[in-house]
Amino acid sequence: MMVFHLLTDPFVDFGFMRRALVACLALSLSAAPLGVFLLLRRMSLVGDALSHAVLPGAAIGYLISGMSLVAMGIGGFIAGLAVAMMSGWVSRRTLLKEDASFAGFYLGSLALGVTLVSLRGSNMDLLHVLFGSILAVDREAMTLVGAITTVSMLVLAAIYRALVIESFDPVFLRVSMGRWLMVVHALFLSLVVINLVAGFQILGTLMSVGLMMLPAASARFWAKNLPNTLVVAMLIGVAASVIGLLWSYYASLPAGPAIVLSASFIFFLSILFGTRGGVLTAARR
Repeated sequence: MMVFHLLTDPFVDFGFMRRALVACLALSLSAAPLGVFLLLRRMSLVGDALSHAVLPGAAIGYLISGMSLVAMGIGGFIAGLAVAMMSGWVSRRTLLKEDASFAGFYLGSLALGVTLVSLRGSNMDLLHVLFGSILAVDREAMTLVGAITTVSMLVLAAIYRALVIESFDPVFLRVSMGRWLMVVHALFLSLVVINLVAGFQILGTLMSVGLMMLPAASARFWAKNLPNTLVVAMLIGVAASVIGLLWSYYASLPAGPAIVLSASFIFFLSILFGTRGGVLTAARR
C-alpha cells in the first residue's frame, strides 16, 4: 500500500505532474514508432540531427513572440523540414551522403539557434529552449502535443505499408511506386520533425530525440517482428516517462534529463537481458 501511494501521490496531488505525464505519454505513443522506422532505415543519427535543426526556427519564434509554444513550434517545424529537404537535395545532387549533409546542416543550425536565443534572452531562456521545461507544461502545450500525436498516428497508419516495404526492400518500392517514393519519404521526415517539435516543447531540443530513439533501440532486444517491436517501443517510452517523472519528483532532478536517463537505463538492461540478442542470452546459448 505504501508503494502504491509513493507511485501515485505525485500525480494525484499536483496538477503539473499530471500534465507532464499526459504530455509524455502522448509523445511516447507517436515518437517511439517513428524511432523504430528510423532504426530500420539506418537513419538513427538523422533523428538527432533534426532535433538540433529545429532550434533556429524555435529561436526565431522566440524572438518574435517570446516563450510562445505555438510560435516556437511553427518556427521549429519549418526549420527542421527545411534542413531535411536541403540535406536530401544535396545528397541527390552531389557525392555527399545524406548523413554527412545532415551533419553539416545541423551543426550550423545548432550554432545559429543558440546565437539567436542569446541575442535577446537570458541564460535561463536558453536553458529552457535547450533542455525544456516539462513541469511547466500548460493546457496549450498539452493541446498541441495531443494534436501532433493524433495527426502523426493517422499519417503513419496511412503510409505504414510503404514504410515497411522501403525498410526491407527499397528496390521493389522504387519500381512499384516510382515518384510516390519521394512523397512517402517526405511525409516520414515531416512526421519525425513534427514529433521532435512536440518533444522540444517538453524535453528541449537537446533531449527530444531521447524518447524517439532509446525506446526503439531497446525494443529490438525484446520483440521478434515489426508490430511487436512498435508496441514494445511505445510501452518502454511510457515506462521511461513514468519512472523519470517519479525520479525527478523524489530526487529533485530536472524532469527532462531524468526521463531520458530512465530510457537509457532501460536500454542498458535490454542490452544485457534482452531475449532477442541480449549479451547474457547470447552467452547462455
